[in-house]
Amino acid sequence: MTQHRKIDPAKGMPLNGDNVRRASLFERADAEFGLGRMNTASVPGNLPKIDARAASPSRRAPSADTPAATQPQDTPAAIESSPTAPPREAAPEPKTVLSGPFQPVDRSALREAGLIVPEDPVTGLLEEFRIVKRELLSDARASGNARARRILVCSPHSGEGKTFCAANLAIALAAERDVEVLLIDADVLKPSVTRRFGLEGGPGIMDAIADTSVRPESLAIRTDIEGLFIMPAGTSSARDAEYLASARTGDVLDRLTRGAANRYLIFDTPPALAASPAAELAGHVGQAMLVVRA
Repeated sequence: MTQHRKIDPAKGMPLNGDNVRRASLFERADAEFGLGRMNTASVPGNLPKIDARAASPSRRAPSADTPAATQPQDTPAAIESSPTAPPREAAPEPKTVLSGPFQPVDRSALREAGLIVPEDPVTGLLEEFRIVKRELLSDARASGNARARRILVCSPHSGEGKTFCAANLAIALAAERDVEVLLIDADVLKPSVTRRFGLEGGPGIMDAIADTSVRPESLAIRTDIEGLFIMPAGTSSARDAEYLASARTGDVLDRLTRGAANRYLIFDTPPALAASPAAELAGHVGQAMLVVRA
């Protein structure tokens, strides 16, 4: 059988039948099994002290669980100085402005030479050079290279119509919207471009190549045909071939096309089999038009 005993609330001892009941059931249970019977654990005195200010949440380092809003944000200065920041785009090159003297083109001289006159009605000759220029423009725009906008017009022998074709091509090309054309007379031995347009001669391409202090853009004649500029051959000398073969030639041509994505250079050169300038200039151009008399 199970033994039933009563609990003394004061001493935690069972009560016999003779003792008087002086406490409730909860009080007696607390006396028997409560925390009063347990010894209080003593705290060791050698534990390290904790600084309450260091343990403050406001002074803790941000953890991986910290919301993104509380993480420190990158400042613009930090982004700029970061090695992973994208490089800044280079500023575009300043455009070289053709600033030579102004001279009007003699329309009667154009008609006498059989060249295209911009104000006259459309002729079969104009249509033929429109076809030619369209091919040259297409190749230049497809390549995207500045040299493709430099066109060499040459012929094997003299008298095959090289200067005639170069002049008509320049006039037809200048009719394009937002296009500049610089026709350069590179036939130093027999210059004839300025005469065909009824213009006065003067310093030209050879003077700019021979003298590094000359700005080539200041020698380009501005005409009254919109978009058309003409540069004379300039002063001839016995060292023309050496000047054209020098690095100065490339510098001059680069300056004439610098920053001008819509500018085309057309070179009228001496016959390829009679003189060397055509071969020297061929290394500085991207397209060549060979005129051959059948």
